[in-house]
Amino acid sequence: MGETKLFFGPNHPGMHGNFSVHMYVEGDIVKKARPVPGFLHRGFEKLMERRYWYSNISLIPRICVPEPDINEICYAMAIEKIAKVEVPERAQWIRMIVLELARIANHIWTVGGIGGPLGLYTASHWGVADRDRILDIFEALSGARVYHMYIIPGGVRKNMTPKIEEMIWKTLDYIESRLPDYENLIFKNRIVHSRLRGRLILTREQAVEMGVTGVGLRATGVEYDIRKVDPYLFYDRVEFEVPTATDGDAFSRVYLKFKEIPQSIKIIRQALEKMPQADRVNVPIGRGNGLRRIVPKGMAYAHVESTRGEYGFFVVSDGKNKPYRVAVRGASYPQGLYGIEKYLPGTRIEDVPIWLATMDVCAPEIDR
Repeated sequence: MGETKLFFGPNHPGMHGNFSVHMYVEGDIVKKARPVPGFLHRGFEKLMERRYWYSNISLIPRICVPEPDINEICYAMAIEKIAKVEVPERAQWIRMIVLELARIANHIWTVGGIGGPLGLYTASHWGVADRDRILDIFEALSGARVYHMYIIPGGVRKNMTPKIEEMIWKTLDYIESRLPDYENLIFKNRIVHSRLRGRLILTREQAVEMGVTGVGLRATGVEYDIRKVDPYLFYDRVEFEVPTATDGDAFSRVYLKFKEIPQSIKIIRQALEKMPQADRVNVPIGRGNGLRRIVPKGMAYAHVESTRGEYGFFVVSDGKNKPYRVAVRGASYPQGLYGIEKYLPGTRIEDVPIWLATMDVCAPEIDR
C-alpha cells in the first residue's frame, strides 16, 4: 500500500484555528506530518516594530484569539520594567481577575471542545454557551467580547465598577455549579476514556526536550507554573494549587485543564476580597502625548502562565516612540511545529485533532 497525502485543515470542522496539517498516511496510520501555519494573522513582531508603543495595544491581542489578554499583560509588564513604573495596586488585582477569567473561558471552551473530534457535541455546545457568560463580563468591563485592549502599560484602561464585581461573583457561582455536569458528561464517559486514555503520550523527558510547558508538562508530573515559580502581579498573595498528573496522555492533559478551573475561581474570589477601593488604576509611561510616547532605552522580558504554558514578550527600546525589537515566546510553538512532525507519525488519523486540542495549538502565535 502506498502513501496518500491528506489535508487536515484549515477548513476542516475538526481543525482548531486557521491551521493545517499535511498528513502522509498508509491506511489509517500517519507516516509523516507537516504543520502549515500562516492562514490567519502573520508577522506580528515586525508589525509591532513599525507602530507607536500605544498603537500596538490594539494589535497584540490577535496573536492568540482564545486568550488575548496574555499578550496585553506581557507587553505592558515588559514596558513597565523598562520604564521602571509602579502600577497602582488596584490595577494589579484587576489584571489578575481579568487573566483568570480569560483562563476559565479558554479552559471551559477547550474542555467542551474536545467533544467535537469525539462526536460528543453536547459538550461543545455547553463549552461555547458557558464561555459566553464570561464574555459578557469582558463586554461590560471593556466594551469588547473577544479583543479587550483593557490591560495597558501603566495599569488598566478604566476602573472596575461594583456592578461588574457583582456580575463576576454570580458568574463564578454559576460556572462552579456546572462543573459536576462536565465531570459526568465528559470525564466519566466510556467513549472519552477509550479515545484519550493512553493515547498521544508525552513523557517527561520528551516534554522537557521539546520545551513544552503548561498542562503538557504538568501531565508528566512536573509542577511547573510561572505563577508559582516566578510570581507576577499578586499571585504570591493568594492561595491556589497546581494540579498535576503522571500518565502524560491526552486524557490527563484535558482533565488538568478541567481541574484548573476551580483553582482560577478560587484566585478570583480572593482577588475580589483583597482588592482595595481606589480611583487610580493607571499611571502615564514615558514622555510625550497620546500614542507618541517615548519609552526610555532598555530591554526586558516578561512572562506569564497562559492556558498553554509559559508565554512571554522580549521588548527592546532604543528610546524612541516605537519598539526597536519585540519577540514573542508562543507557548504552543514547540508542540505546534516540532511536536507535530516528531510525535504524530505512528498515530492514527483520528488522533491528529486530539493532539491539536489537548496540546492547545494556537496557530497565530506560531507564525508571528
